[in-house]
Amino acid sequence: LENIRDRQVVPSVKPGYLRPLVPEQAPQQPEPWTAVMADIERVVMSGVTHWHSPRFHAYFPTANSYPAIVADMLSGAIACIGFTWIASPACTELEVVMLDWLGQMLGLPEEFLARSGGEAGGVIQGTASEATLVALLGAKSRMMQRVKEQHPEWSDTDILSKLVGYCNKQAHSSVERAGLLGGVRLKSLQPDGQRRLRGDTLRDAIDEDIRNGLIPFYVVATLGTTSSCTFDALDEIGDVCLSHGIWLHVDAAYAGSAFICPEYRYLMKGIEKADSFNFNPHKWMLVNFDCSAMWLKQPRWIVDAFNVDPLYLKHDQQGSAPDYRHWQIPLGRRFRALKLWFVLRLYGVENLQKHIRKQIALAHLFEKLCTSDDRFELFEEVTMGLVCFKLKGSNEINEELLRRINGRGKIHLVPSKIDDVYFLRLAICSRFSEES
Repeated sequence: LENIRDRQVVPSVKPGYLRPLVPEQAPQQPEPWTAVMADIERVVMSGVTHWHSPRFHAYFPTANSYPAIVADMLSGAIACIGFTWIASPACTELEVVMLDWLGQMLGLPEEFLARSGGEAGGVIQGTASEATLVALLGAKSRMMQRVKEQHPEWSDTDILSKLVGYCNKQAHSSVERAGLLGGVRLKSLQPDGQRRLRGDTLRDAIDEDIRNGLIPFYVVATLGTTSSCTFDALDEIGDVCLSHGIWLHVDAAYAGSAFICPEYRYLMKGIEKADSFNFNPHKWMLVNFDCSAMWLKQPRWIVDAFNVDPLYLKHDQQGSAPDYRHWQIPLGRRFRALKLWFVLRLYGVENLQKHIRKQIALAHLFEKLCTSDDRFELFEEVTMGLVCFKLKGSNEINEELLRRINGRGKIHLVPSKIDDVYFLRLAICSRFSEES
């Protein structure tokens, strides 16, 4: 990491580069440690894209810090699999408490936190895509049960074929994928001119679907879209969901970390109307991948949807602490709460806030560089650490610009396209990025 600035950001290897560099089979006899370490540079580093280089500005950041690396090593050394409380009590209990710490740092309403004394609480998922799917499956089981009470004569298949969910057209592709995996229809709705999904658009779509005999059951509101980091009108969407009894899941994968700074919480106005909320400390909060934080007001719907209770997983303390296997798709889980604990303690909330504010300030600096050069224009207002910009003129010259930038191997950017306008995204990713 000390010399990462000097490495080429994206390797110039071609697909299949690695196979000729290693033997055809595993060695029969053990090799010396020195031989393995020597190969790291030759085989691995020659094919690594350096996400932590200060010249990497693609996608969104992925987090990395010494406290989190050390905690990951400790998690690897303890090597427990915390699927039930008894399988490793500390693994479950630290997670319950860390998600309360984190929820309080974001200013989440008390009814999402385990300390509120109800059933609510947080859980660490692998990715935001997983959280979206878990929430969808919970929403699906809740609606299925409701409809069965009203129409006992309907079969599961009858109900499933009528279920429909909604998201912004700009929502992450994983939302559409959750629909495919969950076997339900999801509609992407047209956002307004600011690329935000509005309450009235959602209401119209729901009313029309109800008239056509469909059953709306799930809405994903995105806070910080992937393409251009815009924020759905959560407050308006929340009112629509409440009036129809629809599960509202909030996906704040990247931008959610900024809510530890009180000045950005206006962007999550209406959060109390949501059923589930998710963001990734592993993107922007210095906690190494994977650590996606998800809070549920009523985890019972998820638990009921996933509950398979064989004898070998039962234990005497069931019910007095969460068995997180019921809150997620895989059975196995690592001791990931250690990473949160280490990072929160060794940085302190204050330094995490400084980190977020510094990266947003760098984005505003780049924004200023763009607006003070009359060849360029901004595609989107800058609120977080992402700047969407383009050369004035056609999509083709912007494609050519990106080809030249990435072709030099010095800086790495990715483009996006909205309503047929091609633009470049510059995300502040590395904690080593400086104004210079």
